[in-house]
Amino acid sequence: MAESERPEIFDRRLLALRRARALARLATSSGDADFLLAHAATDLGERLAAVSRDFPLALDLGGHRGHVSTALAASGRVGTVLRADLLVEDRAVPGAALVADDAVPPFADASLDLVASALSLHLVNDLPGALIQIRRALRPDGLFLANLLGGDTLFELKDAFLLAELETLGGATPRVAPFADTRALGALLQRAGFALPVADVDRLTVRYGDMFALMRDLRAMGAANMLTDRSRKPLPRATLVRAAQIYGERHADPDGRIRATFDLVSLSGWAPHESQQKPLKPGSAKASLADALSAIESERGGKGPRSD
Repeated sequence: MAESERPEIFDRRLLALRRARALARLATSSGDADFLLAHAATDLGERLAAVSRDFPLALDLGGHRGHVSTALAASGRVGTVLRADLLVEDRAVPGAALVADDAVPPFADASLDLVASALSLHLVNDLPGALIQIRRALRPDGLFLANLLGGDTLFELKDAFLLAELETLGGATPRVAPFADTRALGALLQRAGFALPVADVDRLTVRYGDMFALMRDLRAMGAANMLTDRSRKPLPRATLVRAAQIYGERHADPDGRIRATFDLVSLSGWAPHESQQKPLKPGSAKASLADALSAIESERGGKGPRSD
């Protein structure tokens, strides 16, 4: 299938609209629904602070409200931070440098030292292509850091909607976005040409009074259903009520509060450079496993494991 014929998983226009509404709400509220993005940005800043080198020019790609830019600046590792946001509305938050779609990063090859992205790239339709563009935009030995939702994120909500729709409507439509697992995301880093790729996951469990409180938070984050194949018909009230009941029956703690899972997958990779450590080629080892085991057995006198 040609690139232009690939089906789009996410409605990117709806994504922009939802994020614009979320920004407007957050501007007039306490911002409590921003907790996930704030956590992700803090994680990026802490991982960057642990890297023993400096990055003169960094890009905050797609993270609205400036959380990532703030974390990068606070790390002490970054000189200048550019912020590229999806929405014009984001420019109202101090620090936005330009409006750019994180699905198609518009940067020249080898122009950046660091690219960081928080809770954004899991919503692009061509993630392999976006990663390739990011890698090309990095100077040799430049660093890419990101976190995105993956794994079993919101599996409880998906489970409740699926069972409720089957029970009350006789069929189901997609309500929760598909999320890639950690291993697949690590493989995408390699495919995009990153050196020393690393992917790991941090599971966050957030508790709510009921399913409707969770759904309010998702709307406030601009993360409600934006699948291209979503149903355009509103769910009947009976289906929503039954979904909330199923959620409580299957995914609640003894005190009655429900659990919502967010798997935060952290990615890192470097633009290739000759100074980087290279893996050994297959067959290039100078000693065999058999020789090593024989040496250990000889040291122990052939009497099995030592007690000391």
